[in-house]
Formats: sequence, structure tokens, C-alpha cells
Amino acid sequence: MQTQTNTTSFLSTRRGKLTLALVCLAGFLDFIDTTIVNVALPSIRQHLGFSEQSLQWVVSGYLLTYGGLLLLGGRAADLLGRRRLLIAGTSLFGLSSLVGGLAGSEAMLIAARLTQGLGAAMMTPAALSILTTSFTEGTDRVKALGVWSGTIPLASAVGVLAGGLLSQGAGWRWVLFVNLPVCAVVIIGARKVLPADRAAGVKDIDVLGAILPTASALTFVYALVNAPNVGWSSARTILELAAAAALMVGFVVNELRRSHPLFPLSIFRIKGLAAADATQVIAQAGFLSLFFFITLYMQTVLHMSPIEAGAAYIPVTIGVGISSGISTQLLPRIGSRPLITAGTLIGAAGVFLLSRIAADGSYVADVLPGLVVMALGLGAVFVGVQNAANTGVPAEQAGLAAALISASATLGGALGLAILSAIATSRTHHLLAAHAAHPLALASGFGHALLACSLLLVAAAVIATRTASTRGQQTPSVEPVIALEAA
Repeated sequence: MQTQTNTTSFLSTRRGKLTLALVCLAGFLDFIDTTIVNVALPSIRQHLGFSEQSLQWVVSGYLLTYGGLLLLGGRAADLLGRRRLLIAGTSLFGLSSLVGGLAGSEAMLIAARLTQGLGAAMMTPAALSILTTSFTEGTDRVKALGVWSGTIPLASAVGVLAGGLLSQGAGWRWVLFVNLPVCAVVIIGARKVLPADRAAGVKDIDVLGAILPTASALTFVYALVNAPNVGWSSARTILELAAAAALMVGFVVNELRRSHPLFPLSIFRIKGLAAADATQVIAQAGFLSLFFFITLYMQTVLHMSPIEAGAAYIPVTIGVGISSGISTQLLPRIGSRPLITAGTLIGAAGVFLLSRIAADGSYVADVLPGLVVMALGLGAVFVGVQNAANTGVPAEQAGLAAALISASATLGGALGLAILSAIATSRTHHLLAAHAAHPLALASGFGHALLACSLLLVAAAVIATRTASTRGQQTPSVEPVIALEAA
């Protein structure tokens, strides 16, 4: 990878700018697919016959394999080569997007989304570790991570806007087909811009270490999705939750016993890393889930069209962009901890406003104020957390650290969506059983879930006080990378 001296700025060069643009485009592609299908969900349900409960698999299926296999992707990036894995992952992502767009059944679309998640799990850690090992000088590193950090929440917001425009215009299948030309740009760009890195070689890659936590998360979400129908105290639900816990325990035991574990627990010796990742898990459980509930509220209760629902997120896109830019400027002055803490509390206030939605509400009065406040907090959290979780990490563990923080976001979103959907569904079913009007029952269910989202963000703010307050000046050692290349 490209390295730097203290007197040379790689970011000021043409190749440096192209490298940053390329890795951010790859990250943008991965993260936009966490939300681009949201506005298209009603159309997907109508065309492919999804039930209300199973519909969330279109979102959570992608998040689960994405987050669950990121650690494997990060380890593979360190061992097999970052450029090589970025190209392979992008190719798989594009192929599965094509299959998903052609899907003629519920099972085919879910399978395509699961495979898409695998491709993204290869792309993201490769792209972020390319960034962190290319831009190692302090000022360059802060700027590059600031651009990356702003790209992620911006992609989530742009996703719902693009999803609305495409699903009502060209049709819901184009929320997947649109990935194909972007994948082509990433693949061609990687071959032309990125140097061909020499990998360390395969050293007993811990595949079981990737399968166990992913299976645990899938089992856990499956149990939560079905619990409202089969009963929380039923033997089936209890056994499924116990199986999820057993798989996670098996993962921990496996990692402790292996000589080359997928997830070396020693990485948490880096100051503040565990708190940063925990903050990310809980915060994204709240942030990513709210897009799901607000989108359904606007379309099923307020009866907004897909284009109107997508356009409703334009203020979020603007707010996230402004917040990310300001946060990047503030980071060297105040540090990451105040940014994360303030961002989560601002986000919690915005989501609390959203939790007050009503069956007879309106976008301007009930949705817009909360979305704007939430967006300001979302941008600050991503900038702060990305810097806190990637600072001080040795270069040979850059892929693992990149995978860990990204996995924290996606798994947090998937698990949060499962838990909060169960809350919303239970509340809605309770009111319908009491003969409440359907719009009232839906709005109340969404409101209860959003209230839980705001509480999660408050909890994330508390944990954020334990993160390292980096100002983005520490840099990882590049010596291990040079040693691996020499070998």
C-alpha cells in the first residue's frame, strides 16, 4: 500500500484523491443498500407476496450477512490482499444485485439479499483498510476518515430518496439494478488506481469463527420475528433464543482455543475500542431502524407515494452532510468523545419527537422536525465513532478494526430492527384485538418502537463517555505492512 512520510501528503496528489474517491464510492454502495429498499417494501410485498412479518427480511437479511461476515472479510483483506478482496466482493455484490432484481419469488429475493451482504462484507473492510493504510499522516488521516464517515450516513439518507424515485418510476427492481454500473466503476477503478498489494497468504483462516456468530444472529432474529405470532413464552421461542445464545458461546470458545482466531480478543486492549464498537451497535440499532418505521408510517398511514416518501428524506441528506462537515472540523479541536456523546443525545431528541407520530398527523408537523434534529446527531456520531474506532490500530490489524466497526453498525441495525419490529407488532396486534382503527394501531405501534429507539440512543450516549477522546492525530504503525510485503 501507499505509505507516507511526515513531509509528504498523499491526499494532495491526484492518485491520493482518486484512492479516497474510490474507497468512499465502495462504502457508499454498501451502505446505500441498507436503506434503498425501504421505500420499495410495499411494492415488493405486493408483487412477491411477502407477509408483513417476513418483509423485514429484505432489510435484515442483507444486514445480518453483511455484519456477521465482516470479520471474515476483514481478516481475508489482511491476508489475501485488500485490492483483490475489494474487486472480488464488488463482483459478487453486482451479481447478486442482478439476481435480486430478476427475483420472481420471496425466497429468491431473500437469498439474493443474503448474498449481497456477503459481497458487502468483503468490500467494506477492504476499502476502509485501504484508506487507513494509505492515509497515515495525521492531517490526511483526519480528512480522509472525515470524508468516509460522512459518506456512510449520507448513503443511508440518499438510499431512501433514491428508493422512492426508482420504485415509483422505473419499478422496485431498479433499486437493485442501479448497483450494476456503480460496481463496474469500482472494479475498473480498483484495477487502475490501487497498487497490486502482495498478500501475507492464507494462514488458517477461521471460517468457523465467521459462521457461528452469523448463525447466532440469524437464529436470534428468526426467533424475534416469529415470537409475536407463536408467543414469547412458547417452547419454540425459548429454544430458538437458547440456540442463538449457544452459538454465540461456541464462537467465543472457538476464538479462545484457536492459534489464529478470526477475532483476536486482544484487539480490545486498544484503549476505547470496545466502548466505541458498543456505542456503534446500540446507536445504529436506533438510527437505522427509524428509517424502516418512518418510511412505513409515511406510506401506510399518511398514504404518501413512494416518490413523496423518498423526497421526504431530502432534509436528512442535507442535515447529515452539514453535520458531518462541521464535525470533521470540530474533531481536531474537541476530540471524538464529545462529538459522539452530543450526537447520540441530539439524535435521541430527534427520534423522541418522531415517536409522537399520530394516525391523523402530517409530514410537516409530525415527521420533518424530528428528522432534521436526528440527522444533525447522526452525522456527528459517525464522524466521532469512526475516528475513535480506527485510531491507534496497528496496520496489520487495520482490516479487522475496519470490519469490527462496520459489523457493529450493521449487526446493530439488524438486531435493533428485529427487536423494535417485535415491539411495534405486539402493540399493533394488541390495539387491533381491542378493535382500534387500523391506522391508529399502526401509528401507535410505530410510535412505541421509535420511543424505544430514542432510549437506545440515550444508552449509547452513556457508553460513549468511555470511548477514547482522540483528536485524530495518532497514526497506526506502517512497519508491519512493510514487513509483510518484504516477506
